[in-house]
Amino acid sequence: MGAPRPSTGPVRPTADRKVALVTGAARGIGAAIAGELHRRGLRVALLDQDRNGARALAKTLDPQGDSAMAVHADVGDPEETRRAVRAVSSAWRSPDVLVNNAARTAPGSVWDVELDEWDALMATNLRSVLVLTRLCAPAMRERGWGRVVNLASLAGQQGGLVAGPHYAAAKAGVLVLTKVFAQELAPHGVTVNAVAPAAVQTPVMDELPAEALRRAAERIPVGRFGRPEEVAALVGHLTGDDTGYITGATLDVNGGLFMR
Repeated sequence: MGAPRPSTGPVRPTADRKVALVTGAARGIGAAIAGELHRRGLRVALLDQDRNGARALAKTLDPQGDSAMAVHADVGDPEETRRAVRAVSSAWRSPDVLVNNAARTAPGSVWDVELDEWDALMATNLRSVLVLTRLCAPAMRERGWGRVVNLASLAGQQGGLVAGPHYAAAKAGVLVLTKVFAQELAPHGVTVNAVAPAAVQTPVMDELPAEALRRAAERIPVGRFGRPEEVAALVGHLTGDDTGYITGATLDVNGGLFMR
């Protein structure tokens, strides 16, 4: 995956640009989403535990620091998360767009997962969506416009085992929470949708055996893994002004692995 490129061409003055907060933005799909939203003219706050990675990407997107900023937080920690949102709101304003992308995996059998690990993964992958949406959505509601996009997964629809049963359960919860918030916020001009990728070529795959990756790709109808930019393009579309009639939806990005 190539690094996101700085926006080119004329953009609106910074003060008039909407604000997006992307979690897990230092690399992979989150980095691609941050780059896509910045390209579309938004100011982007990159929230990640990887302080240096988020700073480097923010500097790549905007060397001047006017329209891209790094924010350090562990989304599994509600107080750190609250501080991060306050920092963005103080520097710019409360986000107009929230992308809940941060997640972690922990492979293992459903019979062997330790309860502490279950709880920690749920805090990062599911509870953080609740916490961040409750922090950001009220200001969207007051303004009468907002976009929330939650990154789910094919595992949350089919119970995938590779990323762990707690990962799959959390992502299933994200799909339901998306619908709950969508129902609550629909009358106020705020949409809430989920994007559910399957296998996407991210840095995590660099650690896997090439032969295993080849066999996995062959099982995908389109014959390859997805690209982070393909997921980011869909997320970018959902954050636009012309998608106000799409809410409570789960949009698949899976190369045909799951058709409905």
